[in-house]
Amino acid sequence: MMALMLPRRFFPCPSFRPFALAVAVLAWLPGAPLAAAEKPFPEWLAELRAEALAKGIRAETLDAALDGIEPIERVIALDRHQPEGTQTFEEYMARRVTPALVAEGKAALRKNRALLEAVRDRFGVQPRFVVALWGVETRYGKYGGGFPVIASLATLAYDTRRPAYFRKELFQALRILDQGHITPEAMRGSWAGAMGQSQFMPSSFLRFAVDFDGDGRRDIWTTPGDVFASAANYLARSGWRGDQTWGRAVRLPAGFDPALAGRAVQKRLSEWQRLGVRRADGGDLPTRDLLASVVLPGGPGGPAYVVYNNFRVILKWNRSDYFAMSVGRLADLIGSG
Repeated sequence: MMALMLPRRFFPCPSFRPFALAVAVLAWLPGAPLAAAEKPFPEWLAELRAEALAKGIRAETLDAALDGIEPIERVIALDRHQPEGTQTFEEYMARRVTPALVAEGKAALRKNRALLEAVRDRFGVQPRFVVALWGVETRYGKYGGGFPVIASLATLAYDTRRPAYFRKELFQALRILDQGHITPEAMRGSWAGAMGQSQFMPSSFLRFAVDFDGDGRRDIWTTPGDVFASAANYLARSGWRGDQTWGRAVRLPAGFDPALAGRAVQKRLSEWQRLGVRRADGGDLPTRDLLASVVLPGGPGGPAYVVYNNFRVILKWNRSDYFAMSVGRLADLIGSG
């Protein structure tokens, strides 16, 4: 999630995917101490438990989730040493939209075609975009994260760097357990609490997760239908348009005014055509007169794109042009042929 902005589904380092790779790179880091807290962790946890009871979470849920947990130093180390977003756009795309990821995505699309089409019929989101998000987030479910979500969130809520945000997410995670969607042992995810194959934070789970198979649980960890439907529901409720794509690469004319680049400027495709913007191969822009922006994710002189409404919706999932470009490009490649 880029430059530590906090969208609805939080992932602390947007320019670094997948989570498992971050763990591997940072495995050598020594533990980082918790910032000085006002009270010992057991006392803090007892007060949190009392507040959770007051919020209506059952005592047996709290016993199962909180008994015996302790702060995880590794979580603090990862939080303190998030990799900076220093990659160029070209480097980012080359490392995240790889031939292997495309091939796996095509296979995943074929394997899950019937289920993905059923999800599309309900939510209006094209299968290739659901699969692309799945691939970018967790490599098609392979790397959902191995941290215990409750202990990780408790660690970050007890720490003094961003306690309010993570305390809220911790209560939401306890509510998910109380509703019976998952057990504490199986509730695993990233070090920052992003869970399952769709990497939802607990608050996003409660808003967008879907019980697509009707078994009474919203299972974004192991049930493909729930994973796909939850991602599609997020996009649909964020304004996705199922009759549009995300954008396309373009060629800018000589002397293009750089002030026209950026998501703040929106014009109809016919206007961009009049200003000399063309498809990457030099052909005319599409005749469907969509509202679009010209973006230069790598800066002036780099690749140029026109992007539509759905690109902006992907940004609600993760507020990074790089991330949204990787999802759009992967979706195009998965859907080709």
